[in-house]
Amino acid sequence: MNDGATNSGRDDAPLATSKHGDPAGETGGRIRNTAGDQIMARAVTINRPRAELYAYWRDFANLATFMENVERIDVTDDRRSHWVVAAPAGKSVEWDAIVTEDRPDALIAWETAPGADVPNSGRIEFADAQGGRGTVVTATILYDPPAGIVGKIVAKLFQREPAIQARRDLRRFKQLMETGEISTNAMNPAQAAAKEA
Repeated sequence: MNDGATNSGRDDAPLATSKHGDPAGETGGRIRNTAGDQIMARAVTINRPRAELYAYWRDFANLATFMENVERIDVTDDRRSHWVVAAPAGKSVEWDAIVTEDRPDALIAWETAPGADVPNSGRIEFADAQGGRGTVVTATILYDPPAGIVGKIVAKLFQREPAIQARRDLRRFKQLMETGEISTNAMNPAQAAAKEA
């Protein structure tokens, strides 16, 4: 965990533009940097206090409520969770995620355990927006697409590519936190079941 000490080698640039191999500047919160990895960063301003947004996100079981492709998240303990995520062609991928850094109301960083279907690491940051307009939530994810660049192209065709999905998921998180619901033009499972009855 970061003790607040200054790290002279730390690059305070956004993770996507960091000049160092360890953009987080620490052993905890590290984002892997290997040849096949793809990095993406997305941000959204949400008109809610950052402590509230952090608390909702930190209960990882909540993430399936707004992450469209997440089928389920099983929380193993305070630092580990098992993810099952929809993939192209009706398949799913799974991995265990391990929290590598956790700063209440500010940051959660993770990486996947060895053997993940889609190795990934990243961080979600919560910062006060200027002018008291709420909280800027920034997600930075580094992932190794299955089958390398070919897998990334196929995933993009099926709209399951993480950069596309992260933008949608952050927008859905904003809707949920600001209004208490997520607008959609599709029927939810209860509506679909009622229509079939």
